[in-house]
Amino acid sequence: MSMFCYQCQETARGTGCDVRGVCGKTEEVAKLQDLLIYTTKGISNIVVDKGIDVSERTELNYEVLSSLFMTITNANFDDGSLEKQILKMIALRDDLRKEVSADGLHDAATFTVSDRASMLEKAAGIGVLSTENEDVRSLREMVIYGLKGMAAYTEHANNAGKENTEINEFVYEALAATLDDSLDADALTALVLKTGEYGVKAMALLDEANTSTYGHPIITEVNIGVRGNPAILISGHDLVDLESLLEQTKGTGVDVYTHGEMLPAHYYPAFRKYDHFVGNYGNAWWKQVGEFESFHGPILFTTNCIVPPRSDKVRDRIFTTGSTGYPGCTHIVAGPDGKKDFTEIIELAKTLPAPEEIETGSIVGGFAHNQVLELADQVVEAVKSGAIKKFFVMAGCDGRMKSRDYYTEFAEKLPEDTVILTAGCAKYRYNKLNLGDIGGIPRVLDAGQCNDSYSLALIAMKLQEVFGLEDINDLPIAFNIAWYEQKAVIVLLALLYLGVKNIHLGPTLPGFLSPNIAKVLVENFGIAGIGEVDADIELFMGA
Repeated sequence: MSMFCYQCQETARGTGCDVRGVCGKTEEVAKLQDLLIYTTKGISNIVVDKGIDVSERTELNYEVLSSLFMTITNANFDDGSLEKQILKMIALRDDLRKEVSADGLHDAATFTVSDRASMLEKAAGIGVLSTENEDVRSLREMVIYGLKGMAAYTEHANNAGKENTEINEFVYEALAATLDDSLDADALTALVLKTGEYGVKAMALLDEANTSTYGHPIITEVNIGVRGNPAILISGHDLVDLESLLEQTKGTGVDVYTHGEMLPAHYYPAFRKYDHFVGNYGNAWWKQVGEFESFHGPILFTTNCIVPPRSDKVRDRIFTTGSTGYPGCTHIVAGPDGKKDFTEIIELAKTLPAPEEIETGSIVGGFAHNQVLELADQVVEAVKSGAIKKFFVMAGCDGRMKSRDYYTEFAEKLPEDTVILTAGCAKYRYNKLNLGDIGGIPRVLDAGQCNDSYSLALIAMKLQEVFGLEDINDLPIAFNIAWYEQKAVIVLLALLYLGVKNIHLGPTLPGFLSPNIAKVLVENFGIAGIGEVDADIELFMGA
């Protein structure tokens, strides 16, 4: 087996990619990612075993988060940047080790490599399958994937100036625990739920970072057509990068459009002052291969999801920054002052045609927790009167599988007295449908990016309080969530930590769940897959 990865929903045969990633990553990239994770585990082993205080180790904390983030599905395909990051982390690890006694440390804290060949040789023995017990492996990987999602959210918060030492400390604790062979399934199950607890903290930190900087999201109508100016398309999640790009494009004659998960940036009041911030272009991440062709201008990836471009002409227009990377694409790094210079992107945009129009009209969003709670009286009255019978949380990710048409059909067939609460790119399956409203309340309430699933949890907890319910599961709310990558995993773990049960997860259950662990989730938390649309709606409405 040349590689093994089963961290995303589209993993080969639902069991694991063992030749090349369905996402497009090569064997070398997969192995380098495994070694990078192993190195962060070694750093964590030193920190935890030797009781090192990380509260003032800003660089180390950030680089650990960044390393985790670089291994998220569709974030970084660049073997060169992964190799460079491994060497950086080994240097940080070895400096850390010099401060303490090396006695009793794990191999992850002491191994050495000299070049790419030795990296790949080492990686072959430390990947996912090096844990032989499949239940222990399943739980360890669930923790690791949750940490990857948590790292993404925490890094964004750090970029916006917000840090939480407790989150950093937990990341080290959890990474180190995945090296501990004395931990049985019960101990690892507890760690999984603790990961969900800290996932809530990470999403709260990012929510605070975004709202304190850019204001609370408000109801916004977003243009999905185009203007006739040259333009830049920005994708991903990082609002700090977006703000910097908007500042640098002021007065240049270059428009800026969002793509994919960057759509919810339009909901933040601070960005309304930019008259060249035109609208959103296209749909969810997996449609970019065709949509980037028709956009014509440069594309800036601030985070995942990158799909390997099918032509050099498109690749030459793709720029990456932060934890992202793709071979042959220009990577933008911050200067000594911490600022990023996007001049090269802007100048390229000026030489290229304006985007082709692929659709017209607008979509409405901005229903994060603050905005929805302002409508609380109206929502509560609609529930009490029977105008709203049920809310459906349909957050999460979109993906390429034909089976994901289920979510469009599900939304279309829901009774007219139901409301969809959504966040993440799963919304592209139904956010352009004409589903109407209930007494002025739109039937699709988009809270924002995948991390804004935190908003949906806050809304549910507020409704629980308003209705005086002891159990959140007694609310007229059903959870039918689509997942794809590791940010969705931390959202799922966060919901489990908050006590939410009977979550339906699709279009398939994770390949990293062993039969025994899947059984535990079903029996203890009511986790279930999806079935036929009509039968599922009947089941949900009758619950």
